[in-house]
Amino acid sequence: MATFALIHGGGSSAWDWHLVESELRARGHRTVAVDLPIEDDSAGLADYADTVARAVGAADDLVVVAHSWGGFVAPLVCDRLPVKLLVLVTAMIPVPGEPPGEWWANTGFQGSDLDLVAQFMHDVPAELAEEGLRRGRPQAEKSSAEPWPGTAWPDVPTRFLLCRDDRFFPPEFMRRVVRDRLGVTPDEIGGSHMVMLARPKELAERLEAYLTA
Repeated sequence: MATFALIHGGGSSAWDWHLVESELRARGHRTVAVDLPIEDDSAGLADYADTVARAVGAADDLVVVAHSWGGFVAPLVCDRLPVKLLVLVTAMIPVPGEPPGEWWANTGFQGSDLDLVAQFMHDVPAELAEEGLRRGRPQAEKSSAEPWPGTAWPDVPTRFLLCRDDRFFPPEFMRRVVRDRLGVTPDEIGGSHMVMLARPKELAERLEAYLTA
């Protein structure tokens, strides 16, 4: 049995992971998905990582999984807990000293004028997509404005899983960012940016398979 610490993206919540949690628990694993304190004006990236570390506690075979903006938090968790594997799911990859708010320009990200469902959840069942939008949360400015406090990428085996149907972080964009910032070729899965809602079983299978890869 492994423990999967599941970190949500920006403006979101632990609810994003509830279907993947059910799949992983059915396979005998422990899961910990936590709401980051994104609405707290006083909380910074270190506080986010501390929140995850406290929620996980002692754990053997810990796998930290981060989605989207959660990529700024997951490497910091690896500095706080003994982590067996770090998995980034269509996630942002920081470099030391980079504020999350500057990541967009630094990576050459180009936004879209699509609505939120079309950008993030075009293949998610309508009721789930509506619930996901309802559960969105405002994110305080501090965590986006402060420099990323990591001094280097953690010495932890890292896998990157991009989503081939992602309209927010398109595959060609993410392949370049992953190559430039991690020096690896990402793995790929079908599905939109919110793949955990669109393909929870397939995503859980991929996460579990990484344990023995």
